[in-house]
Amino acid sequence: MATFEEQTARVVEALFADLLEEDESDCRSLETDSAVSVREKREEEAPASFDPAIIASRLRRMGDQCNLDFERASSEALAEVLKGKMEKFGAAVDNLSRSWSDQNPELVYERAFLCVSVKLLMHIAKKVPGVVRPSQLTQVINGNAQVRNYIEACGGWENWDS
Repeated sequence: MATFEEQTARVVEALFADLLEEDESDCRSLETDSAVSVREKREEEAPASFDPAIIASRLRRMGDQCNLDFERASSEALAEVLKGKMEKFGAAVDNLSRSWSDQNPELVYERAFLCVSVKLLMHIAKKVPGVVRPSQLTQVINGNAQVRNYIEACGGWENWDS
């Protein structure tokens, strides 16, 4: 059985593979090929109830629901991230998630965090290509105990439903 951290890495790799396939459907790169081959290898090792591609698709749908305008939001961490300085990615996601969930009481912080992290990552990937790596999103999710506890309380990634 894979750990939470390993499962998160698999989910994020599947998300990146999906994003790369959409953006580079006609042109493949070493990064794309390696992400896909790693994903396929890990999927073979994963238990049948855990499908990273399905979970990644749920995360992507959640990201698509995020209606924040990152260019208009004011946060020092976000401003740095929008310039391609990914060291502040976690702080920017946390700040935006708390603000968004405060403005929308029906939206719990953990769900807001997942929505914002995916949407901001997709936004940066388009705005500043080449600075976004799967490990950045993996670390942000794994490093947030509140989000991790939320996912584990749902039964882990394999039982989590957006």
